[in-house]
Amino acid sequence: MKALELKYGCNPNQKPSRIYMSDGRELPIKVLCGRPGYINFLDAFNGWQLVSELKKATGLPAATSFKHVSPAGAAVGLPLSDTLAKIYWVDDLGELSPLACAYARARGADRMSSFGDFISLSDVYTAKLIKREVSDGVIAPGYEPEALEILKQKKKGNYNIIEIDPDYVPAALEHKEVFGITFEQGRNELNIDKDFFSDVVTENKEIPEQAKIDLAISMITLKYTQSNSVCYV
Repeated sequence: MKALELKYGCNPNQKPSRIYMSDGRELPIKVLCGRPGYINFLDAFNGWQLVSELKKATGLPAATSFKHVSPAGAAVGLPLSDTLAKIYWVDDLGELSPLACAYARARGADRMSSFGDFISLSDVYTAKLIKREVSDGVIAPGYEPEALEILKQKKKGNYNIIEIDPDYVPAALEHKEVFGITFEQGRNELNIDKDFFSDVVTENKEIPEQAKIDLAISMITLKYTQSNSVCYV
């Protein structure tokens, strides 16, 4: 599929609306359910970049909760204590997979802002947690068959489910058109990993491993927010 017609653009009056590859290649995604709109795909693609980078930086499954083209929360799949499980409203679900823990943390960072979010996941997902949350859609590299059937039942069969090719690599230059004028710039390929924080300028040179993970989460999340943002971890 080289082009996909969207429900509408940023607003219902902005038609026609579509996504396509300017070089004629196939789109690196499949819509498995629903009919995503313009904002849905902005959330999905920015979120996918964020979780992909988080997994690469930390080696852990990652999740993010996007709302209106900004992350409301992002996290990696570290285990939840009993207290954290209660804080994130998942203490009734029993033992969660690392990826489900990541989404519970991401969603729980700001549940009000995450209401009706678009979810991005770094790994193949089961639907244990998402099925009960109010959400517009999800993007992931794959879904377990049983999970896919559960998610397809959300929103009376209109829940947006997108599968993305994890091997897709975008062009080095990106373009955006505003007011009929094309902007061009190199992609933000700044590589953020644990070694990124090796140049410690304070007298105390020791940074715990957990703190390095938190720093990676914050720096990568800030790459996909609007300018002059503050990230709390």
